Amino acid sequence: MALNKEVFKTRALTAVVFAALMLVGLLWNMWSFLILMSAIHFGCWVEYFKLVEKIYNKQFLPIYKASLTAGGFAICLSIYFFQNMYYGFEIWNYFIVSFGILSFVLLIGVIIKMKGEIFSKASFTALFGVLYISISIGMLIWIYEGICFDRPNTCSLCVGYMVAISIIFSIWINDTMAYIVGSFIGKTPFSKISPKKTWEGTIGGAVLCLIVMGLLGYFLPVAQSLAVKHWVAIATICAVFGTLGDLLESKIKRLAGVKDSGTFMPGHGGFLDRFDSLLVASPFVWLYVQVFVV
Repeated sequence: MALNKEVFKTRALTAVVFAALMLVGLLWNMWSFLILMSAIHFGCWVEYFKLVEKIYNKQFLPIYKASLTAGGFAICLSIYFFQNMYYGFEIWNYFIVSFGILSFVLLIGVIIKMKGEIFSKASFTALFGVLYISISIGMLIWIYEGICFDRPNTCSLCVGYMVAISIIFSIWINDTMAYIVGSFIGKTPFSKISPKKTWEGTIGGAVLCLIVMGLLGYFLPVAQSLAVKHWVAIATICAVFGTLGDLLESKIKRLAGVKDSGTFMPGHGGFLDRFDSLLVASPFVWLYVQVFVV
Protein backbone atom coordinates (compact mmCIF):
# COMPACT_ATOMS: atom_id res chain seq x y z
CA MET A 1 0.00 0.00 0.00
CA ALA A 2 1.78 3.15 -1.23
CA LEU A 3 1.76 6.25 0.92
CA ASN A 4 -0.70 8.85 -0.39
CA LYS A 5 0.96 12.18 0.39
CA GLU A 6 -2.22 14.26 0.15
CA VAL A 7 -4.15 11.92 2.40
CA PHE A 8 -1.25 11.79 4.83
CA LYS A 9 -1.02 15.62 4.86
CA THR A 10 -4.74 15.93 5.62
CA ARG A 11 -4.58 13.27 8.30
CA ALA A 12 -1.49 14.84 9.88
CA LEU A 13 -2.97 18.35 10.01
CA THR A 14 -6.24 17.08 11.44
CA ALA A 15 -4.32 14.96 13.97
CA VAL A 16 -2.37 18.01 15.18
CA VAL A 17 -5.57 20.00 15.77
CA PHE A 18 -7.19 16.97 17.38
CA ALA A 19 -4.18 16.42 19.68
CA ALA A 20 -4.21 20.09 20.74
CA LEU A 21 -7.90 19.98 21.66
CA MET A 22 -7.45 16.69 23.48
CA LEU A 23 -4.50 18.01 25.49
CA VAL A 24 -6.42 21.13 26.52
CA GLY A 25 -9.28 18.96 27.72
CA LEU A 26 -6.96 16.57 29.51
CA LEU A 27 -4.58 19.03 31.13
CA TRP A 28 -6.63 22.09 32.04
CA ASN A 29 -8.78 20.69 34.86
CA MET A 30 -11.42 18.09 35.68
CA TRP A 31 -14.22 20.20 34.22
CA SER A 32 -12.50 20.60 30.86
CA PHE A 33 -12.00 16.84 30.83
CA LEU A 34 -15.69 16.23 31.58
CA ILE A 35 -16.68 18.61 28.78
CA LEU A 36 -14.34 16.79 26.40
CA MET A 37 -15.66 13.37 27.40
CA SER A 38 -19.26 14.60 27.19
CA ALA A 39 -18.72 15.80 23.62
CA ILE A 40 -17.15 12.46 22.70
CA HIS A 41 -19.99 10.55 24.39
CA PHE A 42 -22.79 12.37 22.56
CA GLY A 43 -20.90 12.40 19.25
CA CYS A 44 -20.36 8.64 19.42
CA TRP A 45 -24.02 7.99 20.26
CA VAL A 46 -25.27 10.09 17.34
CA GLU A 47 -23.09 8.17 14.90
CA TYR A 48 -23.87 4.85 16.56
CA PHE A 49 -27.60 5.33 16.00
CA LYS A 50 -27.01 6.27 12.34
CA LEU A 51 -25.02 3.08 11.80
CA VAL A 52 -27.52 0.85 13.61
CA GLU A 53 -30.44 2.34 11.66
CA LYS A 54 -28.62 1.55 8.41
CA ILE A 55 -27.89 -2.01 9.58
CA TYR A 56 -31.50 -2.71 10.59
CA ASN A 57 -33.01 -0.50 7.88
CA LYS A 58 -35.23 0.91 10.63
CA GLN A 59 -35.70 4.38 12.05
CA PHE A 60 -35.79 4.45 15.85
CA LEU A 61 -38.07 6.94 17.55
CA PRO A 62 -36.34 10.24 18.42
CA ILE A 63 -37.54 9.94 22.03
CA TYR A 64 -35.96 6.50 22.23
CA LYS A 65 -32.63 7.78 20.97
CA ALA A 66 -32.74 10.84 23.24
CA SER A 67 -33.63 8.88 26.39
CA LEU A 68 -31.01 6.20 25.71
CA THR A 69 -28.28 8.77 25.06
CA ALA A 70 -29.22 10.74 28.17
CA GLY A 71 -29.45 7.60 30.30
CA GLY A 72 -26.10 6.41 29.02
CA PHE A 73 -24.57 9.77 29.90
CA ALA A 74 -25.93 9.53 33.45
CA ILE A 75 -24.48 6.03 33.78
CA CYS A 76 -21.19 7.30 32.38
CA LEU A 77 -20.90 10.01 35.06
CA SER A 78 -22.31 7.85 37.85
CA ILE A 79 -19.53 5.27 37.44
CA TYR A 80 -17.04 7.76 38.83
CA PHE A 81 -19.29 9.48 41.36
CA PHE A 82 -20.49 6.21 42.93
CA GLN A 83 -16.86 5.14 43.27
CA ASN A 84 -16.19 8.29 45.31
CA MET A 85 -19.30 8.20 47.51
CA TYR A 86 -17.18 7.91 50.65
CA TYR A 87 -16.09 11.53 50.08
CA GLY A 88 -19.70 12.63 50.53
CA PHE A 89 -22.75 12.37 48.31
CA GLU A 90 -23.23 15.98 47.24
CA ILE A 91 -26.50 17.48 46.00
CA TRP A 92 -25.52 17.45 42.33
CA ASN A 93 -24.84 13.70 42.57
CA TYR A 94 -28.55 13.29 43.40
CA PHE A 95 -29.36 15.22 40.23
CA ILE A 96 -27.24 12.84 38.13
CA VAL A 97 -28.84 9.76 39.70
CA SER A 98 -32.36 11.21 39.30
CA PHE A 99 -31.58 12.12 35.68
CA GLY A 100 -30.39 8.56 35.03
CA ILE A 101 -33.45 6.97 36.65
CA LEU A 102 -35.82 9.23 34.73
CA SER A 103 -34.07 8.46 31.43
CA PHE A 104 -34.12 4.74 32.19
CA VAL A 105 -37.85 4.72 33.05
CA LEU A 106 -38.61 6.72 29.88
CA LEU A 107 -36.53 4.31 27.82
CA ILE A 108 -38.31 1.26 29.26
CA GLY A 109 -41.66 2.86 28.50
CA VAL A 110 -40.68 3.48 24.89
CA ILE A 111 -39.36 -0.08 24.43
CA ILE A 112 -42.53 -1.60 25.92
CA LYS A 113 -44.64 0.33 23.41
CA MET A 114 -42.57 -1.08 20.54
CA LYS A 115 -43.92 -4.29 19.07
CA GLY A 116 -42.60 -7.26 17.13
CA GLU A 117 -39.11 -7.44 15.71
CA ILE A 118 -38.15 -3.88 16.63
CA PHE A 119 -38.28 -4.84 20.33
CA SER A 120 -35.26 -7.14 20.13
CA LYS A 121 -33.39 -4.70 17.89
CA ALA A 122 -34.03 -1.79 20.24
CA SER A 123 -33.04 -3.84 23.28
CA PHE A 124 -29.79 -5.03 21.72
CA THR A 125 -29.02 -1.51 20.49
CA ALA A 126 -29.50 -0.16 24.01
CA LEU A 127 -27.42 -2.82 25.76
CA PHE A 128 -24.53 -2.80 23.29
CA GLY A 129 -24.47 1.00 23.08
CA VAL A 130 -24.29 1.44 26.85
CA LEU A 131 -21.50 -1.14 27.13
CA TYR A 132 -19.62 0.07 24.07
CA ILE A 133 -19.84 3.82 24.61
CA SER A 134 -21.16 4.97 27.99
CA ILE A 135 -19.47 2.51 30.33
CA SER A 136 -16.19 2.74 28.42
CA ILE A 137 -16.09 6.54 28.70
CA GLY A 138 -17.18 6.26 32.33
CA MET A 139 -14.16 4.02 32.99
CA LEU A 140 -11.88 6.62 31.41
CA ILE A 141 -13.33 9.32 33.67
CA TRP A 142 -12.73 7.03 36.65
CA ILE A 143 -9.12 6.55 35.54
CA TYR A 144 -8.61 10.32 35.18
CA GLU A 145 -9.92 11.33 38.59
CA GLY A 146 -10.47 8.19 40.65
CA ILE A 147 -7.11 6.41 40.86
CA CYS A 148 -5.75 6.46 44.39
CA PHE A 149 -2.32 5.22 45.35
CA ASP A 150 -1.37 4.60 48.96
CA ARG A 151 2.05 6.17 48.49
CA PRO A 152 3.60 9.22 50.11
CA ASN A 153 3.71 12.45 48.13
CA THR A 154 1.62 10.98 45.31
CA CYS A 155 -1.54 12.79 44.24
CA SER A 156 -4.33 10.62 42.83
CA LEU A 157 -5.37 13.38 40.43
CA CYS A 158 -1.85 13.69 39.02
CA VAL A 159 -1.46 9.96 38.53
CA GLY A 160 -4.97 9.66 37.11
CA TYR A 161 -4.59 12.21 34.38
CA MET A 162 -1.18 10.81 33.43
CA VAL A 163 -2.69 7.37 32.94
CA ALA A 164 -5.58 8.82 30.92
CA ILE A 165 -3.13 10.73 28.73
CA SER A 166 -1.01 7.61 28.30
CA ILE A 167 -4.03 5.70 26.98
CA ILE A 168 -4.83 8.35 24.39
CA PHE A 169 -1.17 8.89 23.50
CA SER A 170 -0.52 5.14 23.18
CA ILE A 171 -3.46 4.72 20.83
CA TRP A 172 -2.38 7.74 18.79
CA ILE A 173 1.19 6.41 18.45
CA ASN A 174 -0.01 2.91 17.62
CA ASP A 175 -2.49 4.10 14.96
CA THR A 176 -0.07 6.59 13.39
CA MET A 177 2.92 4.25 13.30
CA ALA A 178 0.79 1.36 12.04
CA TYR A 179 -0.43 3.57 9.19
CA ILE A 180 3.09 4.75 8.28
CA VAL A 181 4.76 1.34 8.58
CA GLY A 182 1.91 -0.34 6.72
CA SER A 183 2.05 2.29 3.97
CA PHE A 184 5.73 1.64 3.31
CA ILE A 185 6.23 -2.08 3.88
CA GLY A 186 2.77 -3.54 4.47
CA LYS A 187 2.01 -6.53 2.25
CA THR A 188 0.23 -9.16 4.34
CA PRO A 189 -3.49 -8.41 5.00
CA PHE A 190 -4.32 -8.43 8.71
CA SER A 191 -8.08 -9.02 8.51
CA LYS A 192 -10.82 -9.22 5.91
CA ILE A 193 -12.83 -6.84 8.08
CA SER A 194 -10.32 -4.05 7.46
CA PRO A 195 -8.50 -4.79 4.17
CA LYS A 196 -6.13 -1.81 4.44
CA LYS A 197 -4.62 -3.12 7.68
CA THR A 198 -1.51 -5.28 7.35
CA TRP A 199 0.39 -7.50 9.74
CA GLU A 200 3.54 -5.47 9.13
CA GLY A 201 1.80 -2.23 10.01
CA THR A 202 0.00 -3.67 13.02
CA ILE A 203 3.16 -5.22 14.51
CA GLY A 204 5.31 -2.20 13.66
CA GLY A 205 2.82 0.19 15.24
CA ALA A 206 2.60 -1.89 18.42
CA VAL A 207 6.38 -2.26 18.80
CA LEU A 208 7.02 1.45 18.27
CA CYS A 209 4.21 2.27 20.70
CA LEU A 210 5.80 0.14 23.44
CA ILE A 211 9.25 1.64 22.81
CA VAL A 212 8.06 5.25 22.89
CA MET A 213 5.89 4.80 25.99
CA GLY A 214 8.67 2.91 27.79
CA LEU A 215 11.16 5.71 27.04
CA LEU A 216 8.71 8.39 28.15
CA GLY A 217 8.00 6.48 31.35
CA TYR A 218 11.73 6.21 32.05
CA PHE A 219 12.89 9.73 31.17
CA LEU A 220 9.94 11.99 32.03
CA PRO A 221 10.10 13.02 35.71
CA VAL A 222 6.31 13.48 35.87
CA ALA A 223 5.80 9.86 34.77
CA GLN A 224 8.18 8.33 37.33
CA SER A 225 5.48 7.97 39.97
CA LEU A 226 4.72 4.73 38.15
CA ALA A 227 7.27 2.04 37.27
CA VAL A 228 8.26 1.78 33.62
CA LYS A 229 6.74 -1.72 33.47
CA HIS A 230 3.31 -0.22 34.10
CA TRP A 231 3.63 2.28 31.24
CA VAL A 232 4.76 -0.52 28.94
CA ALA A 233 1.87 -2.71 30.10
CA ILE A 234 -0.64 0.10 29.49
CA ALA A 235 0.84 0.67 26.03
CA THR A 236 0.56 -3.06 25.31
CA ILE A 237 -3.09 -3.14 26.34
CA CYS A 238 -3.83 -0.09 24.20
CA ALA A 239 -2.03 -1.55 21.18
CA VAL A 240 -3.82 -4.92 21.40
CA PHE A 241 -7.31 -3.88 22.45
CA GLY A 242 -7.12 -0.63 20.50
CA THR A 243 -6.61 -2.68 17.35
CA LEU A 244 -9.53 -4.93 18.30
CA GLY A 245 -11.64 -1.82 18.84
CA ASP A 246 -10.74 -0.60 15.39
CA LEU A 247 -11.73 -3.95 13.89
CA LEU A 248 -15.01 -3.95 15.82
CA GLU A 249 -15.97 -0.54 14.47
CA SER A 250 -14.89 -1.57 10.97
CA LYS A 251 -17.23 -4.57 11.23
CA ILE A 252 -20.12 -2.32 12.30
CA LYS A 253 -19.43 0.04 9.38
CA ARG A 254 -19.25 -2.87 6.96
CA LEU A 255 -22.65 -4.12 8.17
CA ALA A 256 -24.00 -0.59 7.70
CA GLY A 257 -22.41 -0.32 4.25
CA VAL A 258 -20.49 2.90 4.95
CA LYS A 259 -16.82 3.87 4.77
CA ASP A 260 -16.76 6.29 7.72
CA SER A 261 -19.03 6.65 10.73
CA GLY A 262 -19.16 10.42 10.20
CA THR A 263 -17.32 13.47 8.89
CA PHE A 264 -16.20 15.01 12.16
CA MET A 265 -12.47 14.85 11.32
CA PRO A 266 -11.27 15.25 7.70
CA GLY A 267 -9.08 12.29 6.80
CA HIS A 268 -10.09 10.40 9.94
CA GLY A 269 -13.88 10.14 9.68
CA GLY A 270 -16.26 10.61 12.59
CA PHE A 271 -16.25 10.28 16.37
CA LEU A 272 -16.43 6.50 16.31
CA ASP A 273 -13.68 6.34 13.69
CA ARG A 274 -11.41 8.39 15.94
CA PHE A 275 -12.34 6.93 19.33
CA ASP A 276 -13.12 3.30 18.46
CA SER A 277 -9.81 2.11 19.92
CA LEU A 278 -10.26 4.21 23.06
CA LEU A 279 -13.71 2.76 23.73
CA VAL A 280 -12.43 -0.82 23.81
CA ALA A 281 -9.02 -0.21 25.42
CA SER A 282 -10.13 1.99 28.35
CA PRO A 283 -12.02 -0.71 30.34
CA PHE A 284 -9.05 -3.08 30.07
CA VAL A 285 -6.59 -0.41 31.22
CA TRP A 286 -8.95 0.33 34.11
CA LEU A 287 -8.97 -3.37 35.02
CA TYR A 288 -5.16 -3.56 34.85
CA VAL A 289 -4.76 -0.51 37.07
CA GLN A 290 -7.23 -1.85 39.64
CA VAL A 291 -5.54 -5.27 39.79
CA PHE A 292 -1.84 -4.47 39.45
CA VAL A 293 -1.31 -0.81 40.34
CA VAL A 294 -3.76 0.55 42.90
